[in-house]
Amino acid sequence: MRTRYPPEFRQQLIELARAGRSARALAREFEPSEQTIRNWIKQADLDTGRRTDGLTSDEQAELRRLRRENRQLRLEREIFKKAAAWFARETKSLPESDSNS
Repeated sequence: MRTRYPPEFRQQLIELARAGRSARALAREFEPSEQTIRNWIKQADLDTGRRTDGLTSDEQAELRRLRRENRQLRLEREIFKKAAAWFARETKSLPESDSNS
């Protein structure tokens, strides 16, 4: 399980790295791994416009929301499709499928 670090802690480590401390030195002194600290720095740079080679935190959140919404809509579409087929059979709107087709 991943440990969640408070935003203030992340920001302090990012500021220390920008002040010249290496991610390796920060990882030895504090708990997060060197790669975790590098990831935080990269994400902060994306969020502030210093980098453009990835998604900002806001864009990532929107992408997660849209993917969730898309999954929900697909599920609802399948439910409606099955319900429509059931109602059509019950009301004899569609001929029963026969095995000769």
